Amino acid sequence: MIELIKRLIFAYRYRKAVRRAVKFRKLTGRRYFVIMLSGKPVAVSKKAVRRLIATHRFRPGTKMQDIENRALFITN
Repeated sequence: MIELIKRLIFAYRYRKAVRRAVKFRKLTGRRYFVIMLSGKPVAVSKKAVRRLIATHRFRPGTKMQDIENRALFITN
């Protein structure tokens, strides 16, 4: 039962992040990723991801390509 609740919460957060990514893409024209940050799916622009890599938010050696491959959703 607890697993079901966790899945429902994740599904809600994922859908919310995807909607935000699509909305921001239309507004700004930037490419957005839905990635896991601190255990939650978050919509982040490609520029912001590069900044997160530069500030060592990810493991050393992580490249932009690695994040693109692991992203849950990518806008066009």
